[in-house]
Amino acid sequence: MQSKSDISEIPDSPEKMNLDDSSAIDQNQNPKSPWYCHAIIIGSLSIIIGILWDISWHRSIGRDTFWTPAHIAIHIGGIIGGIVSGYLILRSTFVKSSSEHLTSIPIGPLRAPTGAWICLFGNMAMLASAPFDDWWHNAYGLDVKILSPPHMVLALGMFCVVFGGLLLLAKDWNNSSLGASKQIKKSPWLMILGGGILLAMAVTVLIELSWPNQYRSKTFFIVSCATYPFYLLGIARATKWRWAGTAIGGIYMLLVCLSVWILPLFKAQPMLAPINNPVDYFVPLPFPLLLIIPGFVLDLLRFPLEKANPILSNTIIVLLAPILFTLTFYYTQYHFGSFLLSESARNWFFATHKHWGYQETIGPWSFRFWNSSVEDLGQHQYLFYYAFGSCLLAIFAGLWMGKIRR
Repeated sequence: MQSKSDISEIPDSPEKMNLDDSSAIDQNQNPKSPWYCHAIIIGSLSIIIGILWDISWHRSIGRDTFWTPAHIAIHIGGIIGGIVSGYLILRSTFVKSSSEHLTSIPIGPLRAPTGAWICLFGNMAMLASAPFDDWWHNAYGLDVKILSPPHMVLALGMFCVVFGGLLLLAKDWNNSSLGASKQIKKSPWLMILGGGILLAMAVTVLIELSWPNQYRSKTFFIVSCATYPFYLLGIARATKWRWAGTAIGGIYMLLVCLSVWILPLFKAQPMLAPINNPVDYFVPLPFPLLLIIPGFVLDLLRFPLEKANPILSNTIIVLLAPILFTLTFYYTQYHFGSFLLSESARNWFFATHKHWGYQETIGPWSFRFWNSSVEDLGQHQYLFYYAFGSCLLAIFAGLWMGKIRR
């Protein structure tokens, strides 16, 4: 708890904050992250587990009541984010001697850290998506695609809950190291776990464009190059850990792999016609993308340059990272797709024979590439431009997260 004299030394705007203000912001220099950051990440795990389970529920059983265990798991994660945000808003607004009050921004009469406001918006978007989704199903069909307006509202809300938690964590890191005689070491694993969850959410939202049969399609490579470098590079830079991109890609793969291995162990029965593939188990999503490989390559590029001149290092990274990501991602998925469509992948580990839902008719088309329009990367240089845009956004996001104080 800070004294009144300490509080008076804190500037009203983050632009005026400097190293001399550090004692008023954080006197304890605690190397542990705040409890509310752990709570949001736990809630985020509940969200991604619920997402993977819910998609499996739709593809194994069909549209059911809203109160399925998968839906409950998703919204429990959002509610945890809402409760944490509410706590931080109340504490920042009414406990003026708290560190949260000193590192918050006002919206009307209320105050809260930036991450709390974003997390609260995410919780409200998730709650709003529930009746919207129910109406959409009643109006346009009991079972619809992942890429629908209510699902995009839900996806935006889930992203904001997790990203808000990462901003709260980054704020704590940055304020703990202000003015300290030496850098306060913080474990990067909480942010890495959050980054892996965000990456898993992004891949899941795009799964209808990322089936193994689409690993040679133009749309698949465009959305991948425009999306995934942001998580493997931007959040990795914010952690300041050498192998963060590799770990983020690995956590995403582990989360999806666990669903591939565990879900088929449980019985399920289709309840909604037409039933073209009478499955008797929970159908998982396909085996995950091998994003751990581009993440590893980006780490090899990123970390040696982080202690160099910031302008020079960022310029080199933003020029080379798109090339490295596109090359490694293209050749990895191009050849891995051939393996996943072969008989060698029809086993318990890759489970390519089990990711077909009850509404899909299995045939020769199930194990062939669809629309193989990208056979030579040299003829599709535009993919580098999409990756460049994602990497440029990642650099700015990483720099911002490394400086956020409120």
